[in-house]
Amino acid sequence: MTRVWRYVKSAPLTYSWLVVLLITTILQHSIPARHLRALLQKESTNLHHLASDPIRVLIQSLLWIDGKYWWPYLIVFTLFLAPAERWLGQWRWLLIGLVCHVGATYLSEGYLYWRIQEAVSSPRLIDARDIGVSYFVVGIVGVLTYGIPRRWRWPYLVATVVVFGVSLAIKRDFTQLGHFGALLIGLACYPLTRSRRREPSAA
Repeated sequence: MTRVWRYVKSAPLTYSWLVVLLITTILQHSIPARHLRALLQKESTNLHHLASDPIRVLIQSLLWIDGKYWWPYLIVFTLFLAPAERWLGQWRWLLIGLVCHVGATYLSEGYLYWRIQEAVSSPRLIDARDIGVSYFVVGIVGVLTYGIPRRWRWPYLVATVVVFGVSLAIKRDFTQLGHFGALLIGLACYPLTRSRRREPSAA
């Protein structure tokens, strides 16, 4: 138990964020579906909100998960975000994650805007729901490539590119484009890791 607590304390931003997500997930389960839809729509980083109130929705969209269950995020955060925070340090981790979140959001919504302008997608998608932590998470998954042991670096990179590339090829929607874009942005953050080349240490 001491080792677990020591590991949690070594990544305070990761696990503080998880606590916030746990609270908001409990809230999602405790309010009527109609109110929940309205709430998540209000916090969505869609085209309408990015044009009218971008800073608010870019921040508040990180406080909600777009799904019913919290526990998968506990696993993903522990496997990827916590080691990355320990390796990069809190502020560099936060900077890279936010760059990926913002960059991938504008990439995906820009692509959606283009599709609407070309009459390929419905104008109703201006108010599409786009909420959650995935762009931040995928960006950190990408930059973590440079922090894992060298012998695993290429297999890890190939696996991540295949996973998100196949998802994009199959679904070909703006969300999957955002995920792939977040991965590439995370990989492009290599210069921010150059003084942190040592691999994340074990718990």
